[in-house]
Amino acid sequence: MLGVVFTSLVEMLEEHVSPEFADEVLEEANLENDGAFTAVGYYPFSELEKIMVVLINKTGRSANELLYDYGKYLFSVLSGGHAEMMINRQSVLEILDCLDDDIHVQVRKLYPDADLPSFKVLARTDNSISLEYYSVHDLYALAEGLIDGAAGYFSEQVEHQVTPLSSPHTYKIDVKLIES
Repeated sequence: MLGVVFTSLVEMLEEHVSPEFADEVLEEANLENDGAFTAVGYYPFSELEKIMVVLINKTGRSANELLYDYGKYLFSVLSGGHAEMMINRQSVLEILDCLDDDIHVQVRKLYPDADLPSFKVLARTDNSISLEYYSVHDLYALAEGLIDGAAGYFSEQVEHQVTPLSSPHTYKIDVKLIES
């Protein structure tokens, strides 16, 4: 996984709880690199799993709740650090519509070894989109957080529903804009 996933998670823990809490989590996770992540490095998914186990134990929250909250935070980090990818985008639906065909292509240019999920557009209207999400890591809750983070970026509100599909690690994500 991209190092920015790890560095942003540590930053979120430091900002939303405390630097001491972040240090405790990294220490208790017993990571291969002792938590010394760089944004441009690549790290095994198992390291994220170790951190999540510690966070679940320390907070009493589910993995999906933690991943969702982290996804919302991560969107602000990614959109701030890669503002060029947000140019000419007017809505969360536009972002979702071009994830695999544009944004992930640009990410792969910067990080050729990136292990990215895939988002295939199944249907699109002016106020909704239906996506097929695939990731061997089943991080659909993180994707939901990213979606809500994008909606917040555009001052929009959305509702979404995730439905497992028959293929392993594959989900349908329906997203609908809510009129305010």
